Amino acid sequence: MTSFSQREDCLFSDDPAQPSPLDALRALPLTLDGVQLVNGTLSAFTENYVKREGHMGDLARFLVDWRSDKPDMTVLTSGSTGSPKTMSVEKERMAASARQTCAFLRLKKGDSALLAMPLRYIAARMMVVRALIAGLNLIPVTPSGSPLQRVDKAIDFAPLTPMQAYESLQDPETARKLRAIRCLLLGGGSINPPLATQLADFPHEVWSSYGMTETLSHIALRRLNGPEASEWYTPLPNVSVRLSPEGTLAIWAPSVVAGELVTHDLAEIDEAGRFRILGRCDNVVNTGGIKVQLEAVEELLAPVLKTPFCVTAVPDQRLGEKLVLLYEGTETPASLEKLCRHVLPRYWVPRSYYSVFQIPLTETGKKARLSARDMALRLARRKQA
Repeated sequence: MTSFSQREDCLFSDDPAQPSPLDALRALPLTLDGVQLVNGTLSAFTENYVKREGHMGDLARFLVDWRSDKPDMTVLTSGSTGSPKTMSVEKERMAASARQTCAFLRLKKGDSALLAMPLRYIAARMMVVRALIAGLNLIPVTPSGSPLQRVDKAIDFAPLTPMQAYESLQDPETARKLRAIRCLLLGGGSINPPLATQLADFPHEVWSSYGMTETLSHIALRRLNGPEASEWYTPLPNVSVRLSPEGTLAIWAPSVVAGELVTHDLAEIDEAGRFRILGRCDNVVNTGGIKVQLEAVEELLAPVLKTPFCVTAVPDQRLGEKLVLLYEGTETPASLEKLCRHVLPRYWVPRSYYSVFQIPLTETGKKARLSARDMALRLARRKQA
């Protein structure tokens, strides 16, 4: 089989006798659960599964799309700030992103790589591309809250959402499997302090990723465990960042994004070019003239509020906007307000508390902010009626 280095040379060769970059990408073999699929066997796999429902059908349809002569493909955004939207991404840029990740994490041909996220989203699609580019052994399991229940072999590389990591830690057997992963990569949502504490003593590498659909998965990583643990994200090679005039992160990553990408994420940057995220500018609430970052409130509450919760805001005649705490469980509003007054600055204390059946989340485990705000608005109006 062609080696990783040989394939990489092929993708960037100026020799007219070599295939074009797109043709080289289309011809890459895939190792799936220990079986190498190339040319006829890969075509047979896609033909067998392409019309089926479920995770393997999604994988077959992705491979058909990848092997087509189109230079790009369509993916869904996560939908954390609204409804998921479709966007077109270039296959050559996806390959460049995959090479960056594999090099940074020292992934090599034959390493087992878990595919446990929905293939509609960029995180899962990039896992398949990494397997193609680096010759990884892709291990597909149906996406779920605790995907390691279905894993019966050692895993070298596993990208999971923080929610999947949390759920895996609730069962001793899946927790053991999680700890055994050689390189665990968490993305798609924030990592709260209790989860970070549980991950801190893991024996192997645990990383948090920063990225979005527009950057074709992550452009920066930070360690969550060991002596290299940090709150600061280190950009991947050939990636640089700066702050926009509004204090949001601007990304220059020419191999994966055309032009500079200015995000909605408020950030700090240190002298070494590392950064940390403070929250989203569209999650800043002006309540009575005081600007409050929703993520900052949630960060202070996370260590003491043991039930799933979300802080949002609704319009208020006197304050302009007022903070609202949505929570799962049977706690009383009075007890929650007492807890909030104990741990939060005075002007950060929510004015209303609503028990809900379930905090709205995206499919990848992020808090669905617009849905949470809509839920709070409905509950507020119901209370006033």
